[in-house]
Amino acid sequence: MSSELEKINAKLLAHEEEIIKLRQGYVTTNESYIKALSTLKNLTSSASEAAKKACLAAEHAKAATDRCAKAAKEAASRSVISAAEAAVEAAHFSAEASIQAAAAASAAAAAAATAAADQAEAASLEASAEAALATKRATEAASEALRLAQAAADYVKSIKNNKS
Repeated sequence: MSSELEKINAKLLAHEEEIIKLRQGYVTTNESYIKALSTLKNLTSSASEAAKKACLAAEHAKAATDRCAKAAKEAASRSVISAAEAAVEAAHFSAEASIQAAAAASAAAAAAATAAADQAEAASLEASAEAALATKRATEAASEALRLAQAAADYVKSIKNNKS
């Protein structure tokens, strides 16, 4: 009988050790999960912020393109063709900057959306939506900047043709 009790005790000790190891594994896994969620939340927030900043950059580039286009028109109307051409070139560079900012906003929005999909947390979903909206605004600004740059180039070209 004592031999059977010893076997039962040995099995109980083995089960107890296994339960302790499982509990430790759970605690370690839970800590890792909490850390991963925190990191993912920070990533989502950073991606959203990057999209917003890229959007602002695109909008500023659009404003710069608009001013360059106006300068080109003004210079062309006063027979300063080379200055107008330089303003048109600046407008094209500004439009290109706006396009690149829109692309950066898009990449940041994609990162935020991926993080939100993985995390499925309300704050991440909101950050992803904000990043998507910033991308839309940046794309609209880039499109308008490109239109303005082309209009300035067309205007200078027409002035040059009229003077010829």
